Amino acid sequence: MHDAAIHIRSATEADVEAVFHIRTSVKENHLSLEQMAAMGITPDAIREAIAAESCAWLAKADGKAVGFAMVDAEEGCVFAAFVLPEWEGRGLGRRLMAEAEASLFRRHETIWLETDGRSRASGFYAHLGWMPAATSGNGDVRFEKKRPRPGE
Repeated sequence: MHDAAIHIRSATEADVEAVFHIRTSVKENHLSLEQMAAMGITPDAIREAIAAESCAWLAKADGKAVGFAMVDAEEGCVFAAFVLPEWEGRGLGRRLMAEAEASLFRRHETIWLETDGRSRASGFYAHLGWMPAATSGNGDVRFEKKRPRPGE
C-alpha cells in the first residue's frame, strides 16, 4: 500500500500546522484543538518552542507529513509522539522516538514520558525499552529510560 520513502527531519516553524493536523487525527489519546489550547498547547506555543531549540522531528512520506515527535529538552521528557492512523505499523514511531531519545540523552542520564497505562502506546514504549516507574491516580504511567552505556 505505502511504499513511499520515509524521511525524518527536524521540524521547523513552518511545520506547526502539519503537527496539529497529525495530533488531531489520531484515534487513541485524541485531543481537539480546543482541548489542547486549554492545556496551553497552541500553534504559537509550539512555534515558539521550535524556534527556541531543535525539539521536534517530522516524518514525511510522498511529500506529506505523516508523524512527529517532540521533546521538552529542559525537563528531559518526550512531550509527544504521534503517527497518522493509516501510517501506523511502518516503523515511523520507532524512528521518531530514536531521534527524540538521542536528543534528550545528550543532556540527561534518565529521560521520561507519561502515557495512559491502558493504551497501545504504553506497550509500544515498553517494547522500545522504556520501564514503568510510577502510576498516577488517573491511570497514567510514567515511563523512564536510562542512557545506554557505550557498548550496550
